[in-house]
Amino acid sequence: MPVSLRDALRQHNNDGMTPHAAFEQLNRIAGIAPLTVPQFEGGEAVLPTPFRAATAAAVSLGLAAAAAAEIWRFRGGDKQSVAVELAAAGASLVAHDLVRRNGEALAPYAPDPRTTGFFESADGRWFYLHGGFPHLARGTLNLLNARNDESSVVEAVAKWNALALEDAMAFVGLTGAMVRSQEEWRSSVAGRLAGPPIVLKKIGNAPPARLKDSAAPLGDFRVLDLTRVIAGPAAARILAWHGAEVLAVRSRAAPVMGEIDFASATGKRQTFLDLAKPADAEELRRLARNADIFVDSYRPGALAGLGFSPASLAHNAPGMIYVSISAYGHEGRWASRRGWEEVTQAATGLALEQGAFAGARGRRRDGHPELLPAPVCDYVTGYLAAAGALAAVLKRIREGGSWLVQVSLAATAEWLQSLGRIDAGAVPEAWEPRAGLDRYLQSCETKDGRFELLGPVVRMSKTPPLRSSPPDRIDLPRWASAHEEANAAEIQPAQT
Repeated sequence: MPVSLRDALRQHNNDGMTPHAAFEQLNRIAGIAPLTVPQFEGGEAVLPTPFRAATAAAVSLGLAAAAAAEIWRFRGGDKQSVAVELAAAGASLVAHDLVRRNGEALAPYAPDPRTTGFFESADGRWFYLHGGFPHLARGTLNLLNARNDESSVVEAVAKWNALALEDAMAFVGLTGAMVRSQEEWRSSVAGRLAGPPIVLKKIGNAPPARLKDSAAPLGDFRVLDLTRVIAGPAAARILAWHGAEVLAVRSRAAPVMGEIDFASATGKRQTFLDLAKPADAEELRRLARNADIFVDSYRPGALAGLGFSPASLAHNAPGMIYVSISAYGHEGRWASRRGWEEVTQAATGLALEQGAFAGARGRRRDGHPELLPAPVCDYVTGYLAAAGALAAVLKRIREGGSWLVQVSLAATAEWLQSLGRIDAGAVPEAWEPRAGLDRYLQSCETKDGRFELLGPVVRMSKTPPLRSSPPDRIDLPRWASAHEEANAAEIQPAQT
């Protein structure tokens, strides 16, 4: 049975967990049998933050790779070694910033600073607003009764108590959070319910799976990617690295996020469906009947309201693995709240501690929060989601069943804090993530030019992760194979 995060932490020194110890801890939390421990290379002081961000990235990527290696062994492969370089894992946390087109960086995603950032409230607290998309910016201005200029927003936030504003924003479906300390977050109801970094639950019956021999761990597996922005797309991209066919289902109405969307599309085919239309929803049901893994990063319950709950998919496709990615976990009144990386950093204590660290170095005035130098929770949550999906595949092989995998940005933030801190004197003043990455960068020609981007940063001796080019086209909502039913039969229940 999986153990709780806090129980697992009692077995380690919280002042500084090594990558090896963190891997063993995470493997126990996931509740799968002991796996081959990857080789973790290089030092932990990579990003300009005291948090062990590179360790968290390397360990979660390493767990996914180790689980993939074990799956391949069940498919007739040999035991193999896995290695992760901490500097490369750290660089993967800004993979979207590393994309180059014809040698030039893509235009970065930049939310409107008038409705995004830290603001002081009436009770002397800091509050993080996130008007990341146009409709969120408009909604924020309407709630605050503010004009679309920074001074008006500053004045409007200063009229609210932070907790009241947080609840009001959640009530109307906006994103924002009061800045808390780690202790405040952990003592709150939402903090206590956030849960461990990976949760696996059996949600249906199915015989143990019998997998055919394959050149890749997830060869013949089909993944439906119902996600956006970073965490969900990162999870599905890792599954593609290990051989799965990934079909990303997008909405034409969704805002475009430039290099973030581009980096997240690698290794996948893409299609458009509007799930509010009955015909398109039926197309998705048809696809799901022949899928093995369904990745969902919508607000918890949103897809269930359209008929795509974990239970219904497991009923229609026995053996289904449903991966659910949320901001604040899957229990309590915060479970349905929308969230972003930055908002979660504010709520869970990361931003306050990063600000104190920056203040001690003279970069910030005392007490001002600051965001980490990378969307660590987003990417690491995606890596944990992929590791959870691969762990569920192992459970499907060993004991059968349909499985639900749950991860959240808030649980990842707590896990990151549990890994301890890097000594302040060892933390670098600056960071050049592209330095030393030549072996991991890949380039490809597309109709829009020559692109360079970060490929897989995990090394495996027998089944190296697949390097893949970004898509050049949008496909029809279908699996790539011409014989869908025949392919579905390739992953068969074991004879009993």
